[in-house]
Amino acid sequence: MTMLEGLNAPLFSLVNEKGETVSLANFKGEKSVVLYFYPKDMTPGCTTEACDFRDAYQDFSELDAVILGVSPDDENKHVKFIEKHGLPFSLLVDSDHAVAEAYGVWKLKKMYGREYMGIERSTFLINKEGIVEKEWRKVRVKNHIEEVLTYLRSKGE
Repeated sequence: MTMLEGLNAPLFSLVNEKGETVSLANFKGEKSVVLYFYPKDMTPGCTTEACDFRDAYQDFSELDAVILGVSPDDENKHVKFIEKHGLPFSLLVDSDHAVAEAYGVWKLKKMYGREYMGIERSTFLINKEGIVEKEWRKVRVKNHIEEVLTYLRSKGE
């Protein structure tokens, strides 16, 4: 498993739900980035995770952190997901999963005896200097957002 902690975060430029290009470089020197990878819009675990981030959005903002969700879903699916759940942050389109691969979260998965490639739910905290400060891999949704907030608060930024 690739560990990215302490390394420069892999740079990316992806399109968000509005068709705008969002680049990691845009945030350098400005904000920390909470980059979370999730498998699919509108599925139960992904919905819970997105809503947990939504509910803690103000807390992240106060800690100078921007939340970005990444999945292979297209802009239209992201728009529906955002509208249905009132998500206040951007969801990025990684249709060719190049960014997921760069972060080491595009994995062989198994469900119901079937093997397929997909996103391993993971979160990366990228500091204002563009360094991966902390990573959470194989995330379990329950209490995950609290873990990320607790870590951010402990830094006292």
